[in-house]
Amino acid sequence: MSLRLPAEWEEQDAVLLAWPHEHSDWAPVLDRVEPVFTEIACHVSRHERLVIVAPRAEPIHGRLAAAGADLGRIQVVELPTNDTWARDFGPITIEDQGRPCLLDFGFNGWGLKFAANHDNQVTRGLARLGLFAAVPLRTAGLILEGGSIESDGQGTLLTTSECLLNPNRNPHLDRAGIECELSRLLGVRHFLWLDNGYLAGDDTDSHIDTLARLAPGDTILYVRCDDEKDEHFAALNTMRGELESFRTPAGTPYRLLPLPWPRAHHDEDGQRLPATYANFLVINGAVLVPTYGDPRDEEALAVVGQAFPERAIIGIDCSALILQHGSLHCVTMQLPKGVLA
Repeated sequence: MSLRLPAEWEEQDAVLLAWPHEHSDWAPVLDRVEPVFTEIACHVSRHERLVIVAPRAEPIHGRLAAAGADLGRIQVVELPTNDTWARDFGPITIEDQGRPCLLDFGFNGWGLKFAANHDNQVTRGLARLGLFAAVPLRTAGLILEGGSIESDGQGTLLTTSECLLNPNRNPHLDRAGIECELSRLLGVRHFLWLDNGYLAGDDTDSHIDTLARLAPGDTILYVRCDDEKDEHFAALNTMRGELESFRTPAGTPYRLLPLPWPRAHHDEDGQRLPATYANFLVINGAVLVPTYGDPRDEEALAVVGQAFPERAIIGIDCSALILQHGSLHCVTMQLPKGVLA
């Protein structure tokens, strides 16, 4: 097929990041969360370029310079944003006849839960300002978030029915309709649907990047709950059975790597937060893995290292990120090779 959705572990030009600000939901904890974004920025800039979207650039430059980030690899673009979840409103890059093409899907705040009027215009804004040079940008007539899909770069897509078939996204399409559209837009030929699995406190309707991730060599890393008293145990155990039943296009089972289950994290109101080690980001030469000041952090880093043995495995404390119900992968979007001007 002429269309291909690259895997995250393929070579990248840059990572897109949207900076938290005083007019976002981060306002009450800005002093806690900005250091996390700064650390992400520093690590990315050591390996590749970084594009930051923010209403104002000046304070970000100062913070990054003080932290030792490679400012020569960082570009701050001033655009209005509602929030920071670049994974879900940033462009999804495909290859068309071997050349990159950007798709601008609709973003409706995870089923009209939150305002997204500014975020939904970020990709168009970046294109208007010349960030993508001659790479074409197409509007895709579908609501789709980057965190809801996983690609192996060879035509296989892993996703959840809870999200993609939720009537708050594309109510006119059933499973067959979604598959038809994603085949047409992304070149997908092999679908892996998870019908089970969730994380309490997750606003996304079970994005796949919180539960299970594709990796090289027909590998899937997945969240495994080993606490029978935990509310997640039954659903995640059933999800594991689904993963065991999956087959590659060649008919072979996937290599499954279970990620550890961190202890329960709660906000000040007692609401459970969606701490997950599956929300890692693959960049050139490294994998950035969320940690939570948890006894199982090191075990999680080791498991991710099994899937990406030739990359540096870098833990970043994302305890502050989950206060707004997301983590490291959720706030980033990779821009594959050939995208940037």
